[in-house]
Amino acid sequence: MAIGFVRPARPGDATEIARIQLTTWRSAYRRMFPPHVLANLDEAYLARGWSEAIEQPPTPKHWVLIAVEQSESETQVIGFAAAGPADEQALAPEEPALPDTVAAVTDLLIEPRWGRRGHGSRLLSAAVAHWREDGFTHAVAWAYEQDKVMQKFLASAGWEPDGAGRALDVDDMLVPQLRLHVALDAE
Repeated sequence: MAIGFVRPARPGDATEIARIQLTTWRSAYRRMFPPHVLANLDEAYLARGWSEAIEQPPTPKHWVLIAVEQSESETQVIGFAAAGPADEQALAPEEPALPDTVAAVTDLLIEPRWGRRGHGSRLLSAAVAHWREDGFTHAVAWAYEQDKVMQKFLASAGWEPDGAGRALDVDDMLVPQLRLHVALDAE
């Protein structure tokens, strides 16, 4: 029997987070992004970024959580979430700043082979607890328009599209995103 739990990321987790990010993107987004873009992602570069996010967050309200699956024989990091106050990365083009009471998910990924085991829900629940502790009343997250799995997952937790959209320029290819939001007292 496997047990899942969430804990704050530690500096030694950065390499696993980068591996999960790379594996998940190459699997889940292979039809959204040009193959050479996914093939050229550098795991060591991603790990350095995650190490910095864990060890030197921009504010005390920025954090990284990891999802862990523990069985009788091993413990494995299988997903992660990163969030903080909504900043310019949370905005749609030409949108004014969001209120200080809005948090933003920057990443929420579960390695595909570990999906549908409750890890994403545990991560999201832990994120909501952190946001409430930090005084946030609402949260936003961007999802790729083609990523129906993420949209369905967030919708199942009460998140809804807020009407904002944007497109990321990925090697001269525009990849549309939509933003979802939730009132934290609604969960």
